[in-house]
Amino acid sequence: METIAAIVTPAGKGGVGIVRASGPDVQSIATALGIGAVKPRYAKFTEFLDATGGIIDHGLAIYFVAPHSYTGEDVLELQGHGGPVVLQQVLQAVCAAGARMAKPGEFTERAFLNDKLDLAQAEAVADLIDATTSVAAKSAMRSLQGEFSKQIHSLRTSLIELQVLVEAAIDFPEEDIDFIQQHQVVERLQAIMTQLQTTFLAAQQGVILRDGVSVVIAGRPNAGKSSLLNALSGRDSAIVTHIAGTTRDVLREYIHIDGMPVHMVDTAGLRMTDDVIEQEGVKRAHAELVKADLILLVVDATVADTDTIALLRQETIEHVHAEVPCLVVHNKIDLLNNMPAMHMNEINVSAKTGAGLDALRDYIKQAAGYHALGGTFTARARHIEALKSADTCIQQGLVQLSQHQASELLAEDIRQAQQALATITGEFTNDDLLGEIFSSFCIGK
Repeated sequence: METIAAIVTPAGKGGVGIVRASGPDVQSIATALGIGAVKPRYAKFTEFLDATGGIIDHGLAIYFVAPHSYTGEDVLELQGHGGPVVLQQVLQAVCAAGARMAKPGEFTERAFLNDKLDLAQAEAVADLIDATTSVAAKSAMRSLQGEFSKQIHSLRTSLIELQVLVEAAIDFPEEDIDFIQQHQVVERLQAIMTQLQTTFLAAQQGVILRDGVSVVIAGRPNAGKSSLLNALSGRDSAIVTHIAGTTRDVLREYIHIDGMPVHMVDTAGLRMTDDVIEQEGVKRAHAELVKADLILLVVDATVADTDTIALLRQETIEHVHAEVPCLVVHNKIDLLNNMPAMHMNEINVSAKTGAGLDALRDYIKQAAGYHALGGTFTARARHIEALKSADTCIQQGLVQLSQHQASELLAEDIRQAQQALATITGEFTNDDLLGEIFSSFCIGK
């Protein structure tokens, strides 16, 4: 096993910077850098020397003995001054003494391979680093502490216990032993499906907390789209004028609603135009609609009529998937004496006064399927697919048993459900998946 090393603190200048090395050669590296012997889990103030004996920096050296370290290997951390040049010099000295540069995520990958973390916990490390809200950070920590993994292990244990009983009945059909009755199998499978559904719903919340939702603001020029973006973000992100077509490009703003990350996208007004620049803006608006999780179709409540709204909705729907929700937002109601009539998926607001914005925020949460509840954990799209696969296998098993009395096929479906769940924690996985997961990590983690 090679010894790996990397700078583990962010790029740029700071008061403290850290270089981490992990592997069998860290003690010889400590000697080469003039650090000498370091008592495990104690901080030693020392100089860091280069190959010629010149002083690079001075700081703290901390030594962690395997398996009591992040990676499960011997680990040496050198904490010095946080300048990019000096950190690179320390790293070069560590590599010259026998280490190589770590690949993205390689420290955490070794922690997984050395059974310090399962795969769901390893992914939670990256999610904790990337968390953009306090709720997302708390949820990532719950996953890192094993909350998600515990639920998966519980489901797999229930399936394994049931599989043992089903296969025993298959292997010993002539024995005068009542292993398990069909109605008991059905009851157990239904109980597992209920538990699986609970985990699935929690995982859906976790995906929303990790990835957020993309909300695209679309509509005709001068409907108040940019004003709505500014009102929701709480700052003047977009230029607002009375001139139609002010917004020519895509504008992005990040907000959060009760801890849910929301990626707001303001687009150019949708209309036919001879202006080449505005045509490109409309083209880019259409491209954003394709990627939207939710569309806010903004109309000027002072001029829009039912036919205009219907036409605009049809133009918008042509560029989106059928399942993407589209909310008609009647803006500028502060200029009206009478509110526009409300229909399904319509709302009245004033970006200028703030009227109706709380209801709009609630709608965005509802459309995303988000519930600001405690006890959630972060999850990823691959986890959702694994849970769906396990549920499908269990349902197929129920059909095999109830309609065909095919216990052998039921046992196979139960085994496949276990295998699907095992991909979440990494007990059943492949090298390609591991490479894809850990390559998305930052270098040094």
